[in-house]
Amino acid sequence: MKYIKSALVALLVAFMVALPLVGVSDVSALNIVDNSCQGAGAGSPLCDSSDEELEPLIKNVVNLLLAVLGFVAVIMIIIGGIRYTTSNGDSNNTKAAKDTILYSVVGLVVAILAYAIVNFVLDFFTGGP
Repeated sequence: MKYIKSALVALLVAFMVALPLVGVSDVSALNIVDNSCQGAGAGSPLCDSSDEELEPLIKNVVNLLLAVLGFVAVIMIIIGGIRYTTSNGDSNNTKAAKDTILYSVVGLVVAILAYAIVNFVLDFFTGGP
């Protein structure tokens, strides 16, 4: 239970840190369901939805989630290293710490590959640079 609480706090901090890193400066921009375009505001330029506005939003949300995943993987590598150094030679604790580090590195590699694949696919299908 202690690890779950610390993981949730780390996730919250990661969201706060990662928002500026992926280019989301206004959290309200992540509001996909916006009812303000109904009625009198329907003619405003903000209510014109197009694929050009949707693509950066999807890219920013996916990049944010992958940044959080990478952040959590790095935190778990640190936790595994601390567990490894404090295992005092106990084979069960050493194996658990090594497994934590291994799974965290695999998660970090998956996050990096997912970031590259998502950005490549979005750029390919949207005609990006």
